[in-house]
Amino acid sequence: MEDELWVFGYGSLIWDPGFEAAETHVARLDGYQRSFCMWSVHYRGTADAPGLVLALDLSPGANCQGLALRAKPGTEAATLAALRARELISYAYREARLPVALPDGRKVNAVTYVINPGHDQYAKDLSLNEQAQIIARASGVRGPNREYLLSTYHHLTKLGLDDPDMAWLVQRMTAL
Repeated sequence: MEDELWVFGYGSLIWDPGFEAAETHVARLDGYQRSFCMWSVHYRGTADAPGLVLALDLSPGANCQGLALRAKPGTEAATLAALRARELISYAYREARLPVALPDGRKVNAVTYVINPGHDQYAKDLSLNEQAQIIARASGVRGPNREYLLSTYHHLTKLGLDDPDMAWLVQRMTAL
């Protein structure tokens, strides 16, 4: 249906979507990669000690596996308003409607949030070791940055989704 609202979650929206989903599927988004490429100065860090959160970074030839969630009918406007209030707090993300592939072969246009590479919160080209060190120490109003990493990794693993960089980050951050 044209008035359906699909949302693609690749980080915290997987384990804390903030809305009731009528349908949930593992899904794939082509042309982007999940990356700890956004400085968090609100939720998982502060302006003085920023953390890192996930964003979709444009990467031709790559793909990102996550969850496609269809909002419960009748809640589309409220769901979109809540997502915008949460995700567009500093406009480091850009809201986009992108095609995601579902396991049954359908493609749906889903709202998702991609990094704005021109924003000062874009954390470009940090090594995995640098990311682990930042995540290990940062904390913000939603808690320690390490909890964000661990929860996302746990939920991806539970869904059977492999993310080697995130697995490495978990091991390194735990060692720190």
